[in-house]
Amino acid sequence: MCGINGIITQSTVSKSDIDTILTKMNKLIVHRGPDEDGFFTEENTSFSLGMAMRRLSIIDLTSGKQPIFSDDKQIVIVFNGEIYNYRELKADLENKDIGFKTTSDTEVILKLYELEGVEAFKKLDGMFAFSIYDKRINKLIIARDYFGEKPLYYSKIDDKFVWASELKSIVNQLNFKPQISKKGLNLFFRLTYIPAPYTIYEGIHKLEANHYMDYDLNNHTYTIEQINLEPKPAPQDISFDDAKTKVKQMVYDSVESRSVSDVPLGTFLSGGVDSSIVSLCLSQATGKKIDTFSIGFKKASFDETDKSQLVAKLINSNHHEFIIEEDDLKDNIHEILMNFDEPFSDTASLPTYLVSKKTRQFVTVALTGDGGDEVFGGYNKYYIGKMNSQYTKMVPKFIHEPVRKMANSLLTTKNDRRGRRFQIRKLLNSIDYEGQFYWDIISLANTKKLLSEIFLPEVMDNDLFLEYKQKLDIDKATNLTDFRLIDKIVSLEGGMLPKVDRTSMLNSLECRAPFLNRELWEFANTLPEDFLMKGWNKKYILKEAFKDQFPDRFLEKSKSGFGSPVGDWLRSGLRKELESYIDVTFLKTQNIFNIEAIVPLVTNHLLNKQDNTFRVWAFFCFQKWYTHNYLKL
Repeated sequence: MCGINGIITQSTVSKSDIDTILTKMNKLIVHRGPDEDGFFTEENTSFSLGMAMRRLSIIDLTSGKQPIFSDDKQIVIVFNGEIYNYRELKADLENKDIGFKTTSDTEVILKLYELEGVEAFKKLDGMFAFSIYDKRINKLIIARDYFGEKPLYYSKIDDKFVWASELKSIVNQLNFKPQISKKGLNLFFRLTYIPAPYTIYEGIHKLEANHYMDYDLNNHTYTIEQINLEPKPAPQDISFDDAKTKVKQMVYDSVESRSVSDVPLGTFLSGGVDSSIVSLCLSQATGKKIDTFSIGFKKASFDETDKSQLVAKLINSNHHEFIIEEDDLKDNIHEILMNFDEPFSDTASLPTYLVSKKTRQFVTVALTGDGGDEVFGGYNKYYIGKMNSQYTKMVPKFIHEPVRKMANSLLTTKNDRRGRRFQIRKLLNSIDYEGQFYWDIISLANTKKLLSEIFLPEVMDNDLFLEYKQKLDIDKATNLTDFRLIDKIVSLEGGMLPKVDRTSMLNSLECRAPFLNRELWEFANTLPEDFLMKGWNKKYILKEAFKDQFPDRFLEKSKSGFGSPVGDWLRSGLRKELESYIDVTFLKTQNIFNIEAIVPLVTNHLLNKQDNTFRVWAFFCFQKWYTHNYLKL
C-alpha cells in the first residue's frame, strides 16, 4: 500500500530536475507510505519521464521495494494497492516457467503484463492504482481498480502530463492556480463530493474506476479504455435458498482473501449488519481473537456503541472502543477537510479519521463493511426511490407542490439527526414526475431546485448528470437495480471510497472492503430484486444468510449512519468561522452565490430557527477549501 506520482515532459529535462519534482510530489503524500520511497527517471531525446512512490509495507516487507523492473529492464512499475489473488496468479505464471525475484504482488502485476499486455488487468482482484512504463512500445499505462478504491488523478497542461494518487501532488506542480470547474462545483453542491472523471479544478481529472489510460510517448496523446466489460444485470433462475448459500460462501471467501497480510490487522466494527458480518467472518477465518475497533459520541443520540459491544462479545474479540466529543475533533477538522484537496462534506469523514487514528496504534490493516449497502441494497434512499414510484401514481402532479411546501413548513427540525421528519421532507423534495427523482435523492446537500436558489444563474449546470446517464444507459432510474448501478459509479466512487481512503491513509492505515468484490457484485446483479429488498426489508438475502450466526433479530435492528453532530458544532465552536464566510463583500468577490438566499440559509441555522445542517455544512466545507486555496496563497 502506498501512493504514486509521475510526470512526463515533452522536452528533455535533466534527471536531477525530474528527481526534484518527484521528491516534492512524494513529500506531499508521505502519510500514504511512511516506510520508504522509490524513484525511476528516464531521459530521452524527445521527452523525460519520472515515476515515484511512497510505500506502506504490508506484503513482502523485505524485498518488495519499488519501482520493480522486468528482467530485461524494459518495463518498470510503481503500484499502490493490494492484489488479493496474487498468489494464485503467481502460481499460474510459475507453471509457465516464469521466475520471480520478490514475493510481492507488485511483481506479479508486472510479469502478468509482460506476458499478456493490458488484458492482464482483467485478472486482478484487488484495489489498485499503478503506472507502467513500457519501453518496448514507448508507452505509459496507468490503471485504476474495478470500484475505484484507490485514487488516481491526472492532468495534461501545456507540455506536461502529470499523474498522482492525490490531487495536491498535481496542483503543486502547476505554476498557476487552476480555475474552478463549473461541473465540479455543481456536483459538489448537489452530492457533497465530486465523482470521476471530474475534480473541482478545470483541466485536472480523476481516472474512472475500472479504466486504464494508454499514453503514447511518440505523439503525446492518450486513450482511456474500460478494463472489465460489465454485463447488463439480468436475473438468473435460482432458488432463494441456493442463492443464500452462495452469498454466504462468497462473503466468507472474500473476507479470507482480504485478510492476507504480513502485518497485524483488525476490523472496524460499528455494530451494523455489514461490519458485524465482516468481523464475524474474519474471526472464524483466522481461528483466533481478532482486534475490533469502534467509535462513539458523548452525545447520546449519536452513540451506538452498544451494538458493537454485543458483536465483540459474541466473537470474543479484543475490542477497542473510543468515545469522542467535540473537542476531540475540533483541532483536526482543518487537517481532515484539507487533506481531500477539494471540497468534501460527508460528515462521516470526521469520525472515520479518528477511528483510523486510534486503530493505527494497534494494527496496520483494517477490514471494513463498506460496499455492503451498494451490493445488497441496504440504503434508506432505496426506500425513498420505491416510495417515489408509488407516490407519483397516487398523488396528481398539481397537488404535489402545495403538499411539498406544507411539509417543508410544518416538518422543520432543530437538530441534525436524519430522523422521520427529515426523511419525509427528503422524499417530498425529490419527487419528480418525469422519472429523474433518484438524482435528487442522492443529492445530499441540495436538490436541483434548491441549488438554483443559492447559486447565481450563470453558475448553474442544468445537464449535470447527463454523462452518467449515458454511461449507464439509464435515463430514468425506476428500480433497485438502476439505483445500485448509479451508486456504484457516483456515490461509491465519489463519496464513500475517498472518505475512507483519505482519512485512513492520512493515518497510514490500510482499509480493505470485502464486500467490494467484483464476483460478488456481479452475482448480486443476477438475483431477483426481491432477494435484495423484500418489501421494506433491506439486504434481505445477506441478513438471511448470516442470521443463524447472531442473536435473534439482531441483524434487523436499525442503525444510523456514521455521522457527526456538525449541525451543533456550526452553532458553537465553528460559528465564528462560518459567519466570516457569509460576509457580503467576500460573497460578492466570489461571484458564485445568490447573497439573498445563502445568507438567510446560514443565519436561520445559526439562530436555531431551522435545521439546515447538510446544506450549511456543504457551504462551510466549500468556503473553507476556497479560503485555504485561493486566499491564503
